[in-house]
Amino acid sequence: MELRTQRLTLRPPVADDVVAVHEIHRDPAACAHNPSDALRTPEEAANLLERWLEHWRGFGFGYWVVVRLPDAGRPLGFCGVKLTDVDGRRALNLFYRFDPATWGRGYASEAAREVVRWARDTLPDYPVVAKVRPANTASQRVALNAGLTRAEHLDRPGEDGPDLLFAAGWPR
Repeated sequence: MELRTQRLTLRPPVADDVVAVHEIHRDPAACAHNPSDALRTPEEAANLLERWLEHWRGFGFGYWVVVRLPDAGRPLGFCGVKLTDVDGRRALNLFYRFDPATWGRGYASEAAREVVRWARDTLPDYPVVAKVRPANTASQRVALNAGLTRAEHLDRPGEDGPDLLFAAGWPR
């Protein structure tokens, strides 16, 4: 299942994407706000990619690989949703991570907006949430541009520090 925007194709990951997973997740800038996500070895990238593929096999959705149209060549990054629990409720965690060389061009917002649209249309019973570090203002802008709103009542401690939560479809 592919998603398309004006400039991007979002496609399910395949085994060959392990190189892009490693390259992007080993870049210190890409994981500056989430250092626990940083990868050091190709084996760690293979393990991460296998977890993504397992989610796809189990649920039929997950994190997409984002490539630019029309060439659809080297991945720009990753964007998608996976099942998570927030305050005892099942939700879809919105994830986006892009090659720092592509930052500032609106790709993350464009991809995240399409993923949120897909999630709300396809899985309307699940709210979409994004967990963002307080200092990561660029990621906060992406969450807002994707149609999520600030949900202070859901803020919590995260693995790498406090998480500010943004949500769509979360009942008040």
